[in-house]
Amino acid sequence: MRKGIYILPNTLTLCGMLFGFYSILASLDGNYEHAAWAILIATIFDGLDGWVARLTNSTTRFGIELDSLSDLVAFGVAPAVMLYKWALAPFGRIGWAVAFLFMACGALRLARYNVQMGSAESKSFTGMPIPAAASIVATLVLFYYEVWNTGPGRNLLILLLAVILSLLMVSTLRYHGAKELDFRRRKPFWILVAFIIVLMLVVTHPSISLFIFAMVYLFGGIIENAVLFTRRRRKMNKAGAAE
Repeated sequence: MRKGIYILPNTLTLCGMLFGFYSILASLDGNYEHAAWAILIATIFDGLDGWVARLTNSTTRFGIELDSLSDLVAFGVAPAVMLYKWALAPFGRIGWAVAFLFMACGALRLARYNVQMGSAESKSFTGMPIPAAASIVATLVLFYYEVWNTGPGRNLLILLLAVILSLLMVSTLRYHGAKELDFRRRKPFWILVAFIIVLMLVVTHPSISLFIFAMVYLFGGIIENAVLFTRRRRKMNKAGAAE
């Protein structure tokens, strides 16, 4: 029998790759705001392709591999190029080394995800997902131009943030994702109200609100893992004292 591929989920994946490629071109032209928005749009397609594949029961190994290649372009290469051209170039060799670190850690994150799929990655993510790291970089660019309307110059904080995001992607810290949400079950009414409030904030001040949400995700994950580590240490100390 002749084998084929599922068109809809793979087309959505290629759309995400297209916006990632456009982001690279926009960064090379110095249009960093368009590059940032392209990365954020790519995250929408990245979520849609997996959702459609699960909904239509069309998940295949081909689709998984294509999705990883698309993610590397849209969330690995594109934000690394944008980071270097926008903020890291003044640092010289250190700048391009940090940009490469971001891309390389993203590739390692994708490879680990594919290996652990169906086991350790069944619930929460091990390490920050690469789309989340790319989205943080994209929202940072949009926020910066919204507030200061100029380039960052030689900014050590952005260099440090790029390094932190790179290390978080390959860490063993637990981060949550949209796949943990089960939309088929009933939810409390306040969740719908909260969604409306978030939507209004995004529509009113997209650059600022998206950056704030990205920072909440970044630091919220760090705080949650710190709390989990503290609880784990207390349990170990109690178990040792009981012995």
